[in-house]
Amino acid sequence: METAELVAELVETYRGGPAPLVQVGDPVLRRVAEPVDGQVGAELLGELVEILFATMAAAPGVGVAAPQIGIPLRVAVLGDPADVSEEVALARGRRPLPELVVVNPRYTADADEIGFYEGCLSMPGYQAVVPRPESVVATYQDLHGVLHTDRLTGWPARIFQHETDHLAGIVYLDKAQTRSISTNDNLRERWAQPSPAEAARALGFSLPHA
Repeated sequence: METAELVAELVETYRGGPAPLVQVGDPVLRRVAEPVDGQVGAELLGELVEILFATMAAAPGVGVAAPQIGIPLRVAVLGDPADVSEEVALARGRRPLPELVVVNPRYTADADEIGFYEGCLSMPGYQAVVPRPESVVATYQDLHGVLHTDRLTGWPARIFQHETDHLAGIVYLDKAQTRSISTNDNLRERWAQPSPAEAARALGFSLPHA
């Protein structure tokens, strides 16, 4: 089925609400998504984005890429209220990220890597420490095709990288320190500190900035 047909079918089924999240093991999460290049009409693309935002809110999460709802298209939505303590916000560079649509996104590293725990809505129940550049130059189009280039730092940069990676068939575990993998329960009980330095010492993995 062509991508436009997949989008039309999804919109017809889930218009106005969230769509089911695809889970790890589904081949769509390992495909390189198609660039948006006019194959999906503006109205249909807008409705797909509405479903992505509804899916992100229902999860809840801070980002969802189109392949996570079964659509191999280079589109993602982001948004983070950053409802965390001041200590966590400072340690992780976590600041509010207003809702954002990114079409055909890409990024280049603009700083050294730093490691923090992150998870994925397509692999619930677990998190792992992922080293990522603390700052990136992010390039993307909006829904009107206008090109944007922004320098993102801290947690917004991490979210952008995570969702853009999805569009390249990459999931966070591909880049994770595998010895850091933790269930969500263990993370809450043992490794909820602002930095994963204590987890690194106890579990035996390295941190770029430990």
